[in-house]
Amino acid sequence: MAGKLRHIAISVPDPWAIAPFYEQSFGMTKVGETDSSLARGVYLSDGVMCLALLNFKNDAHAGPLGRAHVGLHHIGFWVDDIAASRQDCEAAGGTYFLGEVPVKGNSFYEVKYFDPNGVMIDMTDRGWGGAAKDVVGVSEAPALRHPDLKAAR
Repeated sequence: MAGKLRHIAISVPDPWAIAPFYEQSFGMTKVGETDSSLARGVYLSDGVMCLALLNFKNDAHAGPLGRAHVGLHHIGFWVDDIAASRQDCEAAGGTYFLGEVPVKGNSFYEVKYFDPNGVMIDMTDRGWGGAAKDVVGVSEAPALRHPDLKAAR
């Protein structure tokens, strides 16, 4: 099942203090804020990706990194079929962490998994504020600079 990387979350001490850096440095636009039971924060967008600057409220919701961690926290994929994507993730070695799809309504949600190395991943089929599901296709993307280069392994 295909997914599109459309969300990056950074754990920070003060989301409102750091947001202007991303707005001024990279032209990102503020698209929202959050104050949930998990975290408080600011959502920014470049028109394709949603960048969440989050201050987690407790270690349980911050996961293994803990709420004091500053830096990359998790990435999110916008998927077509959440049930199929969950099965694919688990079949590939992913481990469920947190979150469920709401039974009713079309409220926002994320289902959280860990990849086999422990990196936290969000999945949703409803997207993130400021993110665009479909953009330039692989065939239209810039070519690799050195397509035949093989890294030492």
